[in-house]
Amino acid sequence: MLARLGRFAAAHPWRYVAAWMLTAALLVGGVVTVGAAFTSRITAPASESSAGLDLLASEFPGAGGDAGSIVFVAEQGVEDPEVASTMTGLFEAVKEIDGVVNVVSPYSPVGAGQISVLGDSAGKVAYAQLALESGTTTDDGARIYDEITALSPDIAGLEIALGGDMFRHREPPSSEMLGLAFAIFVLILSFGSVLAMGLPIATALAGVGTGVAATALLSNLIEMPDFAATIGVMIGLGVGIDYALFIVTRYQQHLAAGASPPESMAAALDRAGRAVLFAGVTVVVSLLGMVLMGVGFVTGLALAAATTVVLTMAASVTLLPALVGLAGQRIQITRWSGLIGSLLVAVAMIGVALGVPELRFALVAAVVVLIAGRFGSPLSRTITLRKEKPLEATASYRWSRFVQRRAAIITVSASLVLAIAALPLFSIQLGFTDAGNDPEGITTRRAYDLLEAGFGAGANGPLVLIATLPDGADPRALQGVTATLGEVEGVAQVSVGIPNDPQQPTAMLWQLTPETGPQDEATTYLVHRLRDEVITGIDADLGTEILVAGSVAANIDFSDYLAERIWYFYGAVLLISFLFLLAVFRSVLVPLKAVSMNLLAIGAAYGVVVAVFQWGWGGSLLGIEPGPIEPFVPMMLFAIVFGLSMDYEVFLLTRIREEYDRTADNTSAVADGLAATARVITAAALIMVFVFASFVLEDTRTVKVLGLGLAAAVAIDATVIRMLLVPATMELLGDRNWWIPKWLDRVLPNLVVEPRKVSAESQAG
Repeated sequence: MLARLGRFAAAHPWRYVAAWMLTAALLVGGVVTVGAAFTSRITAPASESSAGLDLLASEFPGAGGDAGSIVFVAEQGVEDPEVASTMTGLFEAVKEIDGVVNVVSPYSPVGAGQISVLGDSAGKVAYAQLALESGTTTDDGARIYDEITALSPDIAGLEIALGGDMFRHREPPSSEMLGLAFAIFVLILSFGSVLAMGLPIATALAGVGTGVAATALLSNLIEMPDFAATIGVMIGLGVGIDYALFIVTRYQQHLAAGASPPESMAAALDRAGRAVLFAGVTVVVSLLGMVLMGVGFVTGLALAAATTVVLTMAASVTLLPALVGLAGQRIQITRWSGLIGSLLVAVAMIGVALGVPELRFALVAAVVVLIAGRFGSPLSRTITLRKEKPLEATASYRWSRFVQRRAAIITVSASLVLAIAALPLFSIQLGFTDAGNDPEGITTRRAYDLLEAGFGAGANGPLVLIATLPDGADPRALQGVTATLGEVEGVAQVSVGIPNDPQQPTAMLWQLTPETGPQDEATTYLVHRLRDEVITGIDADLGTEILVAGSVAANIDFSDYLAERIWYFYGAVLLISFLFLLAVFRSVLVPLKAVSMNLLAIGAAYGVVVAVFQWGWGGSLLGIEPGPIEPFVPMMLFAIVFGLSMDYEVFLLTRIREEYDRTADNTSAVADGLAATARVITAAALIMVFVFASFVLEDTRTVKVLGLGLAAAVAIDATVIRMLLVPATMELLGDRNWWIPKWLDRVLPNLVVEPRKVSAESQAG
């Protein structure tokens, strides 16, 4: 089927190109018409904080939506007549903005505690609380931010900053430009052809572009975080270029052997296309495993990434063959103008990504070079960038023999290195970061710092306590709750009870400010103590059911929820990976080793993430403030890395098994299989590492964490695992690698990733 698809697409390319253009146009048109509805809210299902949030929304409509703040500092004092008059006018104007439900001014009786009384900041820092409509999207937050900024007054000595998740990370991403620029360099060296270089990039961009548009539409149906599309771009670019790299490499080999372009593409899809589909489906299955966690936020992330991978995979087996068919034999030809022009384009892209305007002029130079190459100048001459060598003459072949001669010591040493790299994992602190981890200079970080200076660390994460009143209860009987809570160790301040209706109240609300910040473990301890010890006693005395809610409590509930269930997810992914490899390679030890080595690689990648983002090692170079690791990040890394590692695993082991079936010699099969695949695996890994690492430059901390974690995992997987541990352990085990009980061999389905057909083409690698 794949062979027929490749042959037909290469012979009739415009049909597929037109179909993809129409698909992209429909998706983009849908996004323009419907828009996106990404959110920054994170809630855990069936938790006390979510129940409190629902109660807050029903009983206190003005306070039940998303929250924000207008923080301001005035050297002359916030109660200076000019400052007070100006800011009061601003608050009244902000109330009229669409999406703003209420503004609690520090100059009102209710907001009397919103003027600082601490130290040097006493009387100089204040804030107004914003209540936004429930379900406010990231786009709404950006609009509200712009409108408030436009209304902000310009008074000497007055500074205003906006706080709240809705106002975070408003800069559009450009890091993918850096990853694509490095991909251009690697692909040119790998293919030896500029045209061949452009095809994987065009395919990946088509898959990613349609994936992002589809994700934006899906955000209207399910809860999706505001960085979901960026995660999709990151993963889609990495896998899209890699998948196309495998297919085009096979295509070039068949074309060089004398086959026509349609037949070459048919053979390439029949072999490499199967591996691409297998790897892509594995990534998607791993990602969709997160849906089993039952959390809307995590489901949104999983679907966003899976959607982009599916469309990228589809582009690799439909659009790519069509583009290759358009290129024909020219895919083997490279001219000086094309080479120099491509490199100049890459330089311009680096300039865009790094914000260096001078480098962008390289794009003009690229156009001049390409035009000159079309009119018979020396730039139109062809150039040979890479010459094929016999397998035995390659550095990869010599390396494989080196590893085999020292298999035992390399196995022990490499395993020890990975174990040491994984040590930071044992001190991991799961939790959510906040505006305190934003880069300096961003308005939300400035608001966070001002609140901490003026009101203490806990002011950035107040807890909301809410309860319905028992029938016939006197609200005044609950006012003693404030004094009881205020005596609890770790509590800085508790507001008086606020009824939802002064005349006939049915619910009461308190705001509790901890002494410690939102990320501090002491705050987590305080929340659990309030729920398990303090409030249970109050409820028993008064007949109430006080719920602890607020963003900090919601984050704690979310972390606890995932921690209880994540092991089921890990077990499911490990089992599915083992069974897949068992069915493909008809071996017990090969999949067992693969799963074990993947765990080592992921553990080492986790260690790198903890050392950089939690311990702060090298954080100043990357603009990172130390903090906890988001609880869903280890799960996402696990799903993505396990799926991606199957790509290299299948690519390498399929070739080793092919050689073993031909020679029945395990030693030569391992050596030749490693040597034949090393160049492609190295190129693919380099591209992924560069693409993922480029996202470390993003402002969003979660994207930074995933970018570094994925880059580290892929680098470890393609070097320490594939180039050291796999050949070393397979050499030590010998023919036992391929042992399988006869009864198991009979009952297992036979999954064929690449046809085990030994031919001249397969010998080409």
